[in-house]
Amino acid sequence: MNDAEQGSAAVESMLVIVLLVALVLGVLQVGAVLLVRNTALDAAAEGARWAAVEGNGPDDGVQRTRQVLIDSLGPRYATDVRAGVREVAGAAEAAVTVSAPLPVLGLLGPPSGITVTGHALLEPAP
Repeated sequence: MNDAEQGSAAVESMLVIVLLVALVLGVLQVGAVLLVRNTALDAAAEGARWAAVEGNGPDDGVQRTRQVLIDSLGPRYATDVRAGVREVAGAAEAAVTVSAPLPVLGLLGPPSGITVTGHALLEPAP
């Protein structure tokens, strides 16, 4: 090894380490996005099922969805929850929509990045 190549292994190692750290952080961030999306979708579906139960309504579905989101992700993710009843192919269904922040840096991000909707057929009246 001559004097011109002295220290080149350290520089090469540092460049590889920087790329590997960036790759690992990118994978972790994709995991955070999927966690938030799947949790919000599950909460919306749970809220829709709750709203579809005989004796409950859309407001009950919103409250259930908010509670699931607060318990699993925190109150920041439960601010924009909407519910309603609509007619689909002749059957009434409850629909709960959640708009949650898109996690860009860790769990921080813009407020309405992810929007998901859960659906459930209303129980027929006895």
